[in-house]
Amino acid sequence: MAKTPTLSLRLFSAGSALALACGLAVPAMAQQAPQAQPQDAAQSADDNGSIKEIVVTAQFRSQKLQDTPLSITAIDANLLASRNQTDLAQIAAQAPNVVLNAQGGAYGSSLGASIRGIGQFDFNPAYEPGVGMYIDDVYYATLTGGIFDLLDLDRVEVLRGPQGTLTGRNSIGGAIKLFSKKPTDENTGTVEAVYGSRQRVDLRGSANFKLADGLYGRISGVYKRQEGYVSQLDYGCVYPNNAQGIGARPSSGQGCLIDKLGERNYAGIRGSLRYNPNDSIDYIVAGDYTYENRTNAAEVVTSVNPARVSSTYLCGRFCTFANFYGQGNTPPPGLSIPGPWGQVKDGYYMPNRVKFTGWGVSGNGTFKLGDNFNIQSITAYREYRQKWGTDDDFTPDLNVVGQGYNDLKFWFFSQELRFNGKIGDKIDFTLGGFYSDQRSTYFTRQDIRYIAPGLNFQFLGNDPVNADSKAVFGTVIARPIEGLTLTGGLRYTEEHKDYTFVRQNYDGSVSYFLGALNGVKATFDGNKVDWRVSADYRFSPQVLAYVTVGTGFKGGGVTARPFDAPQALNGSFGPETVTAYEVGLKTDLFDRRLRVNVSAFYNDYKDVQLPLISCASLGSNAPCGARQNAGDGKIKGVELEVQANPIDGLSFDGSVSYLDGEWSRIDPRVGNAVLLSDPIATPKWKWAFGVQYRAELGSAGSITPRFDLSYFGRNNIGRIAGGAPIDYAAAYTLGNARLTWRNKSEDLSVSFEVQNLFDKYYTPYRFAAVQAFTGTIYSQVGRPREWALTVQKKF
Repeated sequence: MAKTPTLSLRLFSAGSALALACGLAVPAMAQQAPQAQPQDAAQSADDNGSIKEIVVTAQFRSQKLQDTPLSITAIDANLLASRNQTDLAQIAAQAPNVVLNAQGGAYGSSLGASIRGIGQFDFNPAYEPGVGMYIDDVYYATLTGGIFDLLDLDRVEVLRGPQGTLTGRNSIGGAIKLFSKKPTDENTGTVEAVYGSRQRVDLRGSANFKLADGLYGRISGVYKRQEGYVSQLDYGCVYPNNAQGIGARPSSGQGCLIDKLGERNYAGIRGSLRYNPNDSIDYIVAGDYTYENRTNAAEVVTSVNPARVSSTYLCGRFCTFANFYGQGNTPPPGLSIPGPWGQVKDGYYMPNRVKFTGWGVSGNGTFKLGDNFNIQSITAYREYRQKWGTDDDFTPDLNVVGQGYNDLKFWFFSQELRFNGKIGDKIDFTLGGFYSDQRSTYFTRQDIRYIAPGLNFQFLGNDPVNADSKAVFGTVIARPIEGLTLTGGLRYTEEHKDYTFVRQNYDGSVSYFLGALNGVKATFDGNKVDWRVSADYRFSPQVLAYVTVGTGFKGGGVTARPFDAPQALNGSFGPETVTAYEVGLKTDLFDRRLRVNVSAFYNDYKDVQLPLISCASLGSNAPCGARQNAGDGKIKGVELEVQANPIDGLSFDGSVSYLDGEWSRIDPRVGNAVLLSDPIATPKWKWAFGVQYRAELGSAGSITPRFDLSYFGRNNIGRIAGGAPIDYAAAYTLGNARLTWRNKSEDLSVSFEVQNLFDKYYTPYRFAAVQAFTGTIYSQVGRPREWALTVQKKF
């Protein structure tokens, strides 16, 4: 039986108390920290204008970025600020072969992510992410709520390639790790205010306190509000004489406006307390809370089938049509509907908003056991709830229906222990264990009558999903001769998942059409061994070369949206796996004024989890909603990252990535939805470039103009029907500009910025799952040109 949140909180308290007790048992004497002990990311800004060093902890210990034999994009707080990057999705623009996309209305406030062509874009808790997300070494287990605000961060580490031995399951594509600023022994703070396009208002602040010797606190908060940029219009108002006979809604605003999609309304707060009385004890307890309440994603109808719907639904560059039908504001008799219902279509109420609330607590402590050993304990608990509505046909037609209301609840508990050690000057090692337990409850109310026209195909689901994972792992780093480092890692993981389906009519009775699923429990149990070996050689202080081979996997699961019991009971699937081969070169040249990092990789990708066209092999003759391990392929690519400070004050940064590959096997049950000739990974090309120059103004301070340009190649968005040609989202190039003035003491700054400088219209994501039934495809629209003025004060 799954543990309750209360029990998990007790375990969190017990784990934290045990870890603290272990730390207090350590002799309280000041000693030099061992090499294996993780520390704050340090940066050395040399007087000669050389590129700053960034220290990362990707291998469980503090190492300079240029000494780590991994492909890592490391971004510090200063670079985040200079690029005006304030949420996680923006990081992808400059990171090679990284795709992060805020998902559309159908998936609520979730983040789709892939690295080197491997990831996941479906939020459903039956499926696992393909890119591991971590905040202060705590695993974030779902795509939902993954659009993190970059609040009070020290750095971001984007680890490209499978991280199976280091971060475990679901890091098959790579991992993204966010590290917050730690409390220190200073009394400092920062406040920031932003005003911009469409009534944008951002407020940020942070403060650090010394409470006593060895006891420090830090608190930070953010509030963001901005109007949307896609008009949601009342169709009956825009076209009063429409052929469908749909009348105007009395509550329509001026210009037939109902709402603005794509708005921002986000608030978050984070607090941490650090106990660090000496070099032997460093323990941080942190808590955070997030609230979001906004309109749905900015989406518009981008394709229609005239045989099914009117082409007038394509209403222009920045508009969509509200899915309203009828004049009533109350549900039909006998229909009990929870939640803040506000839109009407076919007598069915549907919100156009996303509401997310989430909070978490964690304890992260490092306790020194002599000169060469330490123990690190990471304990965490997190929960959230998200409500959202979606209309997947995007039309006001009476007979075209595809919509749902969703209410997803989630909690997660994890405990990780690491024993770090050093044997002489030749060997560093880490041994550890990890445990997590999570529960989701997915309530949904779906109207999918397009599946069977003429039938009242509607259902209510309230599905509990349990999952847990256990792992043991180890890493050894050996330096047998000067300049040569050998690294080996091993990890064993066990995982379990069970999904219980509830399929009822709206009145609570067993569903007319899906009743055979009601009460059915689908389960998955599996285990996996991951390994990694690498060798790196430092030819000189300026040049490091490495070669590495390693594995990773994305966890197995069960079919999330079956149409009968056999699809659920026989529809579990195993993990995806990858074996990755990589070579790389890291260089710091010309007195560290030029940094060039390049890597090339080859991924042997196995047992890819693909949707099926036919479920006959599972004993089902119903429409097929199953997913199975149904494909193998090869992915290869090259990545280049460059930084340069040619003269004092002038700096460049850039990246280029190339991605290619092919399928080697497609299960016949996939049919013609995916063909061997299809691209296995896109976009093929992706690049970014940034330049800034700081001009000193003497007693007037300094002024820094910056310009960024990024290119995202055409991206495979699938086909609208089996056998049809592959569709691609068009390539696009975005430009951003920023001008910043700082006073002489650098405690006051004023910035003016323009995002999407050339006002490029682009659609990074689309939803075409219902096109064959309803005749429509809708797409997410990128943000238009926006300006903002920022004032920041440090104290």
